[in-house]
Amino acid sequence: MAQQVRAFWLALAAGCLILPLGLAAQSYDSNDKSVDIRSSVGDLHAGSDADPREIGLPVYPGARLKRDDNQDKNSANLALFTSAFGMKLVVINYASDDAPDKIIAFYRDKLKKYGKVIECYTSSDGANVQTHDDDDSKASKELKCDGDNKGNNTELKAGTEDNQHVVGIQANKSGTGATFALVYVHVRGKQGDI
Repeated sequence: MAQQVRAFWLALAAGCLILPLGLAAQSYDSNDKSVDIRSSVGDLHAGSDADPREIGLPVYPGARLKRDDNQDKNSANLALFTSAFGMKLVVINYASDDAPDKIIAFYRDKLKKYGKVIECYTSSDGANVQTHDDDDSKASKELKCDGDNKGNNTELKAGTEDNQHVVGIQANKSGTGATFALVYVHVRGKQGDI
C-alpha cells in the first residue's frame, strides 16, 4: 500500500504506545481476532472483522472471500481515533470466476455515488491509497493515479484523499477469473497532531 497506509501503521504503533498510558478498557475477541482499546487519550481497533457495509460497496455477485494459505489474511479493519486525529482503513479481498472486465464495469457503476470515478493501472498487488502532500490549499484533495499509471492491474477510485473508496482488480495468473480488493480509507485531522 502507499504512504498513507504506512503512515497509518506508524500511527497505530504510536497509539499502541500512547493508549495504554490512559487505558480505560481493553477487549480481545478470539472469534473474530480483534482487539479494542478505549482510553481517555483515544480509541484503537484492529481486527479481521471487516464488513463490506463499512466500505460502502456491495460485494460483486458470486464473489467469495479470497482464501490464501493463511485464512486470516482476507480482510482487515483498523481504526485509530484521538481528539486530534483519526483514521479508518477497511480492506476485504475477494475472488471471482468472472473476467476482470465484468468486475470493473460493475464497480465503475457502484463507485459513482462517491463522485468522479478514475481508472488507474498498476503492476503492484494491491490498492495504492493516495496520501496528503504539504499543500493544504484544499481541505480535501481530489484523487489521482499514482506512479507511472502502467500495468496489468486496474484500480478504480472515487471520493477524496480524506474519504476514498478503491477497488483493485487483478486477473488470475491461470487466465480465468480475477481477485479484487475493496478498500475504504477515511482520515480526519493531521498525522502530525498525534
